[in-house]
Amino acid sequence: MFTVLAAAGLWQGYQNWRLRPVHPSDGPIAPDDPRQTDLEAAPVTTLGRWRLTPRAHYEITARILGREDYRFDQLADLIPEDLALGWGPMSDNRVLQALEITQAARFYSWMPKQALPIARQTIIEHSANTHVVPADTLVAAELKRLRVGQVVHLSGYLVSGVRDDGAYINTSLTRSDSGPGSCEVMLVEEVEAR
Repeated sequence: MFTVLAAAGLWQGYQNWRLRPVHPSDGPIAPDDPRQTDLEAAPVTTLGRWRLTPRAHYEITARILGREDYRFDQLADLIPEDLALGWGPMSDNRVLQALEITQAARFYSWMPKQALPIARQTIIEHSANTHVVPADTLVAAELKRLRVGQVVHLSGYLVSGVRDDGAYINTSLTRSDSGPGSCEVMLVEEVEAR
């Protein structure tokens, strides 16, 4: 029993070390806004029990503000992790040091630790909780290696999905929303960590 516990402890320690945060320099390290091209008609994709309808082509280069892995919730078979992403002013240490960022239960949230250096709406419009759907096992492996603080470029589609038992999820198509329903659901076809 001790050997099993020791091995589990060593594995968890390795995982924590492998996914330790990156500490980039000050300044907006991901300055550009995401690029979105709406689609009028696109082929439905099937992943496991899910039918995904692409709503827009989407590319984003952003700083990873947080990541949360999911194994057992209702969406884990499609979306094994969420990334809280920030771009423009929300990729700058000088802004982020004023915020406490957390993720839980498929939500990303922030709380001011001091006076906000930018407007509340600017924070909303330059950060997002993104439910990442890996297009294949290679993309899934690349997403698992991402670390908080890294800049990542993701390319793929914003999608809505329906599972064969009727469960569903819809993507946001705007960066100016917040609260329930405001997360991007992204079918990720390419990952490039920078």
